[in-house]
Amino acid sequence: MPERIRIARLEGDSPHVAILAQWTHDTWGHLHPGRSLDTAIALLREECGPGGVPSVFVALQGYTPVGTASLVADDMSDRRDLTPWLASVFVPPGWRGRGIASRLVRRVEDEAHAHGVAHFYLYTPDQQALYRRLGWRDIEARDYGGEAVTIMRRVLGSLP
Repeated sequence: MPERIRIARLEGDSPHVAILAQWTHDTWGHLHPGRSLDTAIALLREECGPGGVPSVFVALQGYTPVGTASLVADDMSDRRDLTPWLASVFVPPGWRGRGIASRLVRRVEDEAHAHGVAHFYLYTPDQQALYRRLGWRDIEARDYGGEAVTIMRRVLGSLP
C-alpha cells in the first residue's frame, strides 16, 4: 500500500511542536548562538498562526511527522527589508527523496498566495537546485552566520 502523506497546519498546542523544533534547532541552531531548545519550542509555538504569516505546516504519515515548513515574516536577522520568508523546510533523512519537501514548499506557496503575498524569500546553503526546479530564483549569494548561503525569491502567480 502506498504511503499516504498529508500536509496539515500545525497548531501551537500540537504534540508535534517539540519534535519539529528539535529538528530545526539541531539543523540551524548554530545560526542562533545561545538559543536553547526550550526557546526554540516557544518560538515555534508562536509561529503556529491561524493563516497567512506566520504559519507552520507539518507533513504526516499517519500520526508520524515526516517534514515541516513555515511561512514567517523574518528569517534573516540582517535582511529585515525582505519579507515574508519560506523557512525551516526540513525532512528527516529517512524520508527524503519522496517529494515531501516539494509538497511542503508548494503548501507554503499556496498559503502565501491565498493571503495576498506577491513574492517571498528563502535562504539555503545547499538546496538551490530543488528550489530552482520549483520556480525560485537566486537574488544574492552571501555569508550568513559563517555559512555560504543563497537568498532566493519566488514570485507568486507564476507557479511552474
